[in-house]
Amino acid sequence: MTGDLVYLDHNATAPLRPGAAEAMRAALAVVGNPSSVHGHGRRARRWIEDAREAVAALLAVPPAWVVFTGGGSEANGLALSGLGDGPRLCSAVEHDSVLRWVPEDGRLPVDALGVIDLEALGRALAKAPGPGLLSLMWANNETGVVQPVAEAAARARAAGWRVHCDAVQGPGRLSPLDMAALGVDLLSLSAHKLGGPAGVGALIVADGVTLAPLVRGGGQERGRRAGTENLVGIAGFGAAAEAVRAGGAAESARLAALRDRLEAGLRASCPVAAIHGAGAARLPNTTCVGLPDTAPTADIQVMRLDLAGVSVGAGSACSSGKVAPSHVLRAMGLTEAAARRALRFSLGWSSTPADVERVLAAWAALAP
Repeated sequence: MTGDLVYLDHNATAPLRPGAAEAMRAALAVVGNPSSVHGHGRRARRWIEDAREAVAALLAVPPAWVVFTGGGSEANGLALSGLGDGPRLCSAVEHDSVLRWVPEDGRLPVDALGVIDLEALGRALAKAPGPGLLSLMWANNETGVVQPVAEAAARARAAGWRVHCDAVQGPGRLSPLDMAALGVDLLSLSAHKLGGPAGVGALIVADGVTLAPLVRGGGQERGRRAGTENLVGIAGFGAAAEAVRAGGAAESARLAALRDRLEAGLRASCPVAAIHGAGAARLPNTTCVGLPDTAPTADIQVMRLDLAGVSVGAGSACSSGKVAPSHVLRAMGLTEAAARRALRFSLGWSSTPADVERVLAAWAALAP
């Protein structure tokens, strides 16, 4: 809860964690460019490297693999552009920051639950003119559906391909967080999805992967991302990563209990409501509700809930302002009308049982 309002839109952005805010305040007092060799510069560098170690520990990888970026979209862009020419494949339900790098004929279908068709992946790998890059998100930002990344990665790597995973929605929800278990070469993170500040992210780059920088200039981030590092944002990212790691499986279980209570209450008030992706493995914090055709569209429902003091989402926040229906739900086989009537409730570190009950009370008054 934020003040008198209930905030259930963590998949768009999570509230800043207290520890992250404290670290950022302290970092604001740090003087010096992290690339300078004098004492002030070395102290600034220590802040960057401490945060790098915290982010690396979150994924159980060496700190040298962590490349700080200006956010998750930039991290995805660096991964998709940095390996040079070659074919690109992804699922049809990826975030726009991945889809924009992959041609239409490289977007693989998903089933009615939103899970990638692994047989279609196999056919695409066999037909490709040569090795390239497969990009597959860990979990979908709209439905919460978790993809079989490890299995897809094994198939792709057996064919000589590199594999990238957009893992932005994973930390703070899925546990354990282990890049080696996913079997991928590159992995994207975003600080503001896990309780850090907006405007900072990371691309985790495994040994043996050579990337051409997307942002060129100085030699920062081992030559993989030019520009003076955002010390204050990175400090907040590191503190948020430490908090996520401390929460572990217990936080995932807490969120799952809240989500289950939320879904039971939503269905009690509107039995015809559908939970998109409910038959698949999902994030423990995400509920995507489909409303009947007689209901107002999702944007109107969002405004009505907002007037009742409840903030929820409709589709991807990165696509706000567009009138097109969700490409994720359309790829799952929903009609355009159905795709325009889907609300997303996403819980997070600040969510409480009282928040859920407030949402259900507002929903009961407004549900079609």
